[in-house]
Amino acid sequence: MKAVVTGGAGFIGSHLCDHLIAQGHEVIALDDLSTGSESNLDQLSGNPNFELVKGSILDKALVGAVVGEADTVFHLAAAVGVHTIVDKPLESLRVNLHGTENVVEAAVRRGARYLVASTSEVYGKNDADGLTEDADRILGSPLKSRWSYAAAKGLDELVAYVHGGDSGLPCVITRFFNIVGPRQTGRYGMVVPRFVEQALCGEPITVHGDGTQRRCFGSVFDVVPALPLLLDTPAAHNRAVNLGGLEEVSVLDLAARVIELTGSASELRFVPYEEAYGEGYEDMRRRMPDTSLAAELVGYTPTRRLDDIILSIVEHHRTGLPTPRAAVA
Repeated sequence: MKAVVTGGAGFIGSHLCDHLIAQGHEVIALDDLSTGSESNLDQLSGNPNFELVKGSILDKALVGAVVGEADTVFHLAAAVGVHTIVDKPLESLRVNLHGTENVVEAAVRRGARYLVASTSEVYGKNDADGLTEDADRILGSPLKSRWSYAAAKGLDELVAYVHGGDSGLPCVITRFFNIVGPRQTGRYGMVVPRFVEQALCGEPITVHGDGTQRRCFGSVFDVVPALPLLLDTPAAHNRAVNLGGLEEVSVLDLAARVIELTGSASELRFVPYEEAYGEGYEDMRRRMPDTSLAAELVGYTPTRRLDDIILSIVEHHRTGLPTPRAAVA
């Protein structure tokens, strides 16, 4: 197939490009490089089946031209990361709302099947034990920027779902639960790479809040192969599907494991949410997915343990890091 991957220079997008190329497909990555990086695609440079197009999903004409050559579209481009959403709320809303509309409408005009990446954020403050795809959304006030991302991604899902139903085209919505791995940066608030970077540099590991909030982290290497499989599975069409890991951990325990696995002497520094993200920030205490639907549809089974995931990020970050400040004379 000829596939378009929006956000193809990003963390998950670049791994998806690798996977599709390895399967023998032609791939066009569309990315404005606002949070992605060309270096994530260095391994595909010169490959005749791969092309990187630099541009924004807000450029409707460009999106139409790029998608007009494809028979499959994987829409992963978005304004991501807590810092991005909180610091640039209006810009983030435009990208996540109008960008998704541009991509989905271009796919429908082309007659291409499409996958839209969503997020566990759509569940909001629902802390149920194993969130299923039909679980209730419990969101905070829409005036708190913390929830603008969840609101926008919920509307993205509706755009994808309604267009899929009206057009009859195969469409899949995937809800990612804290997907992590090599190439992910902590610059925008992602906790695992941030902890790893701080530990390797001998800096204090900054824990936001009290650290008792609990999460499950899924490996990008488990999640990415499931994406084309879902589009190839008729029973998955026009449905939302959870993807993530099943090993629950508190943020405090996560920090301890990072320190142990890196052999770091870093200490913990607790940072109030207000200091990290500004006044009025809210967090959810727990977020754990139920991935039984993905298992039923495509045999999805997370195989990588949290320690393996952390070590893969450690290995990626060990090269090219600055000299640890603690070691500087």
